[in-house]
Amino acid sequence: METTPDGGGLRAAEERSRELEQRIAAEPGAFRILTGDRPTGPLHLGHYFGTLANRVRLQRAGVELFVLVADYQVLTDRDVADHLDEYVEGLVADYLAAGIDPSTATIFRHSAVPALNQLMLPFLSLVSIAELNRNPTVKDEIASSRQASVSGLMFTYPVHQAADILFCKANLVPVGKDQLPHQEITRTIARRFNERYAPVFPVPDALLSAAPSLLGTDGQKMSKSRGNAIALSAGPDETARLIRRAVTDDDRHITYEPETRPQVSTLVQIAALCQGRDPHAVAAEIGDGGAAALKKVVTDSVNEFLRPIRDRRAELTADPAYLRRVLGAGEERANEIANRTLEEVRAAMAS
Repeated sequence: METTPDGGGLRAAEERSRELEQRIAAEPGAFRILTGDRPTGPLHLGHYFGTLANRVRLQRAGVELFVLVADYQVLTDRDVADHLDEYVEGLVADYLAAGIDPSTATIFRHSAVPALNQLMLPFLSLVSIAELNRNPTVKDEIASSRQASVSGLMFTYPVHQAADILFCKANLVPVGKDQLPHQEITRTIARRFNERYAPVFPVPDALLSAAPSLLGTDGQKMSKSRGNAIALSAGPDETARLIRRAVTDDDRHITYEPETRPQVSTLVQIAALCQGRDPHAVAAEIGDGGAAALKKVVTDSVNEFLRPIRDRRAELTADPAYLRRVLGAGEERANEIANRTLEEVRAAMAS
């Protein structure tokens, strides 16, 4: 497969993902997924429809789910990790409130699994500086970095991600098309280790997400750091305030045309996703109601959709000891697996 998310590589990834979905439906227990997030703030609607809903779907289908709270990777584009403990617990609360089942999912932090991070050393020996330097995802991360200078952690981010995926021998990784280059480095590392030493690792497949890309309320990419996202934890009044200030356009007639009316279309899409309907139908109902009517529909739809998630999240955050127990159980299991994998790696490299 190509190392860029376009052309033949993207088409091949899309075709492979369709095949994988069929195999998941037939034999979900054959798959182990690794996915996760950096604890840099509360998760928002973009996260929910982009990744969380898919994780819940796959887990409920019977796929084994590993969810990483990537606390070490917070430092890839930040000089310090502010509010880290608070954000870690909030992230776990978001996961559980969205429907991830902690009785079968393994939820863990980077910092709690030393053997995972030790895999970075042998893995770094399997890729060249040139391969890391031309990775387009790394280039994008560097371009948007908050740091005055690029750290070594940023540069080796794809190799750390390979350790995340391979420590538990995940064979499936849900990604967006922009993450395909990262995933290809993981596949390269797995193949090279197996060829050079011994067949220890599966070569994991990318499962492309069909999730929509949602713009934030300012018309830019939805992001925790930009303050343009509706957090899962946001209350009804805060949600209404954020949507009231959302960017639209001068055309009073509401339509769903993502290419020519991206801001209006994102609002329509948010309402449609929350209602479980086609966005064209939602736009047609609003018709000539203008931006005010559109924003009211979006506000009502979001608040109704998030109400059970918010209620569950409030229960969870009222019991931080439970959240810590969930993490503790996940980290105990992750450590057992990581230690076994590291022993296999050492034995293979010594032989």
